[in-house]
Amino acid sequence: MPEVPGVDPARPLFAIGTAADMLEVHPRTLRIYEAEGLVKPVRRGQRRIYSLDDLQWITCLRAMIHDQGISIAGLRQLLRYAPCWNIRNCPPEKRKDCSAWKAAERAREGM
Repeated sequence: MPEVPGVDPARPLFAIGTAADMLEVHPRTLRIYEAEGLVKPVRRGQRRIYSLDDLQWITCLRAMIHDQGISIAGLRQLLRYAPCWNIRNCPPEKRKDCSAWKAAERAREGM
């Protein structure tokens, strides 16, 4: 996801439909990722609200699922033992400012 100048990437801004459109997935996919504990959007009542960090993390998740062939269950297990930057071999200089890494940290806090 591109950076948006002046917007805090951790700030929840996008309803599930908008987030799904931006990621080119069905909203059900995002609900599945949440049910599996892979993402934890902010809740406002019954509504799920996603941040740019969340969208970046979901993009990373989808790459691991589709490009590397890791199942959701397998990914959930891997993330319990190894952070995504180890699974994807991201260099430290890239991950220190990675919004996906930050969103993953928030999601792991909820596990």
